[in-house]
Amino acid sequence: MLDILPPVRLTLAHVPTPLEPLARSPLFEGIELWAKRDDLTGVGLTGNKVRKLELLCADALEKGCDTLVTCGAVTSNHARATAIAAARLGLACILVLRGRDQRPSEGNLLLDRLCGAEPRFIQPSEWPDRDSIMAGIAEEIAAKGGRAYVIPEGGSSHVGTMGYAICVRELLEQEAALGIRIDSVVHACGSGGTTAGLALGFAAAERDDVDVVGIAVCNDKAYFDGVIERLHGECAHAGFVSEAVAERARWRILDGFKGLGYAKPGPDDLDLIRRVANDEGVFLDPVYTVKAMGGLLAEAGAGRIGGRGATVFLHTGGIFGLFSFASELDPS
Repeated sequence: MLDILPPVRLTLAHVPTPLEPLARSPLFEGIELWAKRDDLTGVGLTGNKVRKLELLCADALEKGCDTLVTCGAVTSNHARATAIAAARLGLACILVLRGRDQRPSEGNLLLDRLCGAEPRFIQPSEWPDRDSIMAGIAEEIAAKGGRAYVIPEGGSSHVGTMGYAICVRELLEQEAALGIRIDSVVHACGSGGTTAGLALGFAAAERDDVDVVGIAVCNDKAYFDGVIERLHGECAHAGFVSEAVAERARWRILDGFKGLGYAKPGPDDLDLIRRVANDEGVFLDPVYTVKAMGGLLAEAGAGRIGGRGATVFLHTGGIFGLFSFASELDPS
């Protein structure tokens, strides 16, 4: 790949993850659909956040930090992955979580606590101040003689972004081995870093023919376009990619698939989770991947993807979120 020099990274994810066809379900008829199974990067350390954390945790260790501080919803996949990575590396972990405490804990919050992370709960009204809250925690740790490494929402810093720029090389190697031609990569967009990394990776590989499609699960197109442009500029400034690669990067953010809102699956979402599980043995999650799959099917139905080659659905994980919706999902 041209003009790309990623930061140092650890080995946390089990890669390469499989690139598998999804061809049994009638839902996918007429689409050459492949799933990039980043839900299989590990057991607890599963999902797209692990590729970002390989770089973020390496940076934290290089800077001599002893505590990871990050944020998310109470059900956050990113917070759970950060807590597990911290335990693996012998680091403390403080999680700023939007919402109320759960007793007994379930899903991701249960795993956070099992790994020894300290959750600190904030109200939704405090969420806009999350960065200053985390900065205050870092100061608190410094006052006690420690050193915190603050990871933004979703791991979407310029360092974390490079996780998916690196992943593109893996995808292109699989494309060649399978004898397919990737036309588009569709994925959930919740903080912007995955989309930003994919766009940089394909730009560095001079694959302008690949349509990088992020399905917004929160916020909107204007917000994410701004985030991605900022991350690309920061990656170029850090020397991870050239200015030319950052300028060449292309992506699309699609609105209209949030349904009832972030982490609020509607009846159609729940039905799609059931159908894909039944037909393909693949579990979509209720926050991210079910919304992304809904967007993919809508785009295919409108003829905007799938006509020129293989459509890759990047499965970003989130299986633990299913347990919070057991009563709604149980088909019995």
